[in-house]
Amino acid sequence: MIINDTTLRDGEQAPFVAFNTHEKVAIAQALYKAGADELEIGIPVMGQKEQEDIKEILALNLPIRLMSWNRATLKDLEASLQCGLKAVDLSIPVSDILIQTKFGGDKTRLLKQLETVLHVAKKENLFVCIGGEDSSRANLDFLKEVMELGHEVGANRFRYCDTVGILTPQKTYEAISALSSLDLLEIEMHTHNDFGMATANAISGYEAGAISVNTTVIGIGERAGNASFEQVLMSLIHLFKEDRSVDATALKNVVSLVEKASHKKISSTMPIVGKHIFFHESGIHVNGMIKHEKAYEAFTPQSVGLERSFPIGKHSGSSTLQFHLKAMGIEPELEILEQMLPTIRALVTQRKKVLNKKELMALYTAYKVH
Repeated sequence: MIINDTTLRDGEQAPFVAFNTHEKVAIAQALYKAGADELEIGIPVMGQKEQEDIKEILALNLPIRLMSWNRATLKDLEASLQCGLKAVDLSIPVSDILIQTKFGGDKTRLLKQLETVLHVAKKENLFVCIGGEDSSRANLDFLKEVMELGHEVGANRFRYCDTVGILTPQKTYEAISALSSLDLLEIEMHTHNDFGMATANAISGYEAGAISVNTTVIGIGERAGNASFEQVLMSLIHLFKEDRSVDATALKNVVSLVEKASHKKISSTMPIVGKHIFFHESGIHVNGMIKHEKAYEAFTPQSVGLERSFPIGKHSGSSTLQFHLKAMGIEPELEILEQMLPTIRALVTQRKKVLNKKELMALYTAYKVH
């Protein structure tokens, strides 16, 4: 699976997000180090400043494919060529509602325009991805027609876009299976998170034959966002056993960069990168984790730059108390720990805050004295 990350294009299109040149360069470098295979780095036709930023990223000479996003127009393509880009996404509307909105319903004119731009792009020896805007609401026969045209002219890839995020994993699998079986163009997944299924749909597309997926760091993007870079990356490694290595420091760095630059504060329980996802409070879970570090974790906290913790809370059991007291050099009496639990649960419930180790020590000492 190819991870084509579009944090610097679709991610930046999230409302209230705007990256400066320094942030773009840093994010591009960090994405490469964290494991992205390709990057979509901007929209040249936006103007001179965008083009200057794209040239700055190209000047990094990263050993991965760098792509721009374009409407399938000669004006957009020319802007990409002026930047020195060697790969482009050429986007066209493919659903009836968007073809009506943008081309007055004229599919013949749309296809002719696409063909003209494709010929120019291939004459320039560009890697070309045809972006099917709103593919999930399009007729499969029309998508086949677009892909046949792309195949004839020499396009390299077709981007299947769930532009408004309405797919389910099953629907994704069915659509991508049908399109990949045509053996016309490689398929790339572009999924949105309006119903919370962007990453699941991207992975389902992979299972059905797609070879590439668009991601964004921490899932930023239009409306509810896109498939998450870190979720897709770790899924490919742990669920599909892809031969990839994760640099935990690099992954943590790119998440931190994007979180700061986008002003998007991530949840403490966000999959893969949330700071609390390796915190175990339940007594049953802590007991299991003490005995075996894989008892209740699919991957280690160290692999993503996080730490494991056993907070002392309402659902803690004697194993948690014993663990912390032993770490402080005390061999606790189990009978006393059992007596302490109702008090701890009541206290935590009342103040909505877990106990710290100092409080645990004081409570244990008090119970032992009495």
